[in-house]
Amino acid sequence: MNAPARPTAAPSGGIKPKKDAPAAEPEAPAKKSKKLLFIIGGAVVAAAAGAYFFLFAGSGEEKAEPEPVPGEVLTVEAMSLNLADGHYLRLGLGLQLIADLHHDVDAAKARDAAIALFSGRTVADVTNPETRDALKAELAETLIHDYHGEVIEVYLTDYVTQ
Repeated sequence: MNAPARPTAAPSGGIKPKKDAPAAEPEAPAKKSKKLLFIIGGAVVAAAAGAYFFLFAGSGEEKAEPEPVPGEVLTVEAMSLNLADGHYLRLGLGLQLIADLHHDVDAAKARDAAIALFSGRTVADVTNPETRDALKAELAETLIHDYHGEVIEVYLTDYVTQ
C-alpha cells in the first residue's frame, strides 16, 4: 500500500503562510469607489445649483417695461347717467393715450364701461370722495385693459350729481 503523500516544505524552508494580500485588494477599490462617488455627487450638486441660479435666481430684480410716453388726451363727451332713486350723474372723461398711437381711438368702449360702472349707484356713493376715487381707479383699470394698454390714465373732466 502506498502511504499518503506528505506535505512538502516550501523552498524557504517552511509551510507557506496565508496571504493577507487578497484581503487588502478589496479595500483599495472600495476607497477608489467611495472617492469616485463623492466626486460624482459633488458634480451633481454643483450642476443642480448652477441650473437653479441660471433658471430661477436671475439678477434679483424684475426687468420692468419702459414707462409709456404720454400722448394726446382724448376727450369723451359728457354723458348723463341714471343713478338710484331718480338721481343723475353728469360724467365727462379724458383718456390719456400713449404717444406712439397710429390710429384713432373709439370712445364708445369708454362710454360703455362708464355706464356699466356708475349706473344704478346711489348719490352717496358717487359723492363720497373715497368711493369716487375707487370708482375712478376701477374705471381706469377697465379701460387700460379694454384698450390694450393704449390708455394710460383716466381723468374725470365733468362730474355733477343731481
